[in-house]
Amino acid sequence: MIIAIDNNSGFCFGVSSAVRKAEEALMKKNQLYCLGDIVHNESEVERLSKMGLITIDHDRFFTMKDATVFLRAHGEPPSTYAYARQNNIELIDATCPIVLKLQQRIRSGYESGKDKGTQVVIFGKKGHAEVNGLVGQTDSQAIVIESSAEIDQIDLDRPIELYAQTTKELDGFHLLADALERIANQASLKIHDTICRQVSNRIPGIKEFSHLYSLIIFVSGLKSSNGKMLFDICKTENPNSKFISSIEELDEQWFKEVDSVGICGATSTPRKLLEDVANAIWLLEIKNNGAF
Repeated sequence: MIIAIDNNSGFCFGVSSAVRKAEEALMKKNQLYCLGDIVHNESEVERLSKMGLITIDHDRFFTMKDATVFLRAHGEPPSTYAYARQNNIELIDATCPIVLKLQQRIRSGYESGKDKGTQVVIFGKKGHAEVNGLVGQTDSQAIVIESSAEIDQIDLDRPIELYAQTTKELDGFHLLADALERIANQASLKIHDTICRQVSNRIPGIKEFSHLYSLIIFVSGLKSSNGKMLFDICKTENPNSKFISSIEELDEQWFKEVDSVGICGATSTPRKLLEDVANAIWLLEIKNNGAF
């Protein structure tokens, strides 16, 4: 049986950098608070928790004083930084540089458009950590749109500046942008393609990868919106695709009459987890004398 791991799967730059910063901080401290899951992958959160990383939510954060708190790659709204300054909280900021730049662009666009009544529109997932940080740059005035079907939330008689959550799918953004170009005043419409190409460029690669093997095992955390999107693409390209979050979810029945297995994952999936899944499949093959 051929078992292969997609070389393009695994942590993106922002997540990889955040995990490395957390590991470095934990080498100096016995414990460290992290505002939200450092990455949307249960096994990685568990690994780092064993090193002393304690995940807290925003409700708890806004009761803390005199502490050190780690900010993950997703980014935070200005209110988080303001509270930290007022309550002697040291922040270890691991916001992805691409997200940080987008926050600055949205803040600048919002401030410069106030006098004109400009609407900041963000193509993103409502409630997503990154989106919350982006909305915060506009004093919570931004309109979050999940698809072009929600375009009626936008006032077409006012100026519009459209941005996108960095991990959203490019096709969906283009659909929304095209729809706005057809019905909005062109003179007062500005479209900013802010989707991270480290994510969007994985789509054609994962489409090709899905066709190379008779069975696809997609590995991702259940909370990862990026993982859900990439898995849906795998499933469309290769109906014999299975989603797992851990090795324990592998089912021997999947491998019967299968001669090749491709293993891939989200931008929040640790490379080691992909390798562990591959090793677990090899062990299953050995256990069954090479025949599932």
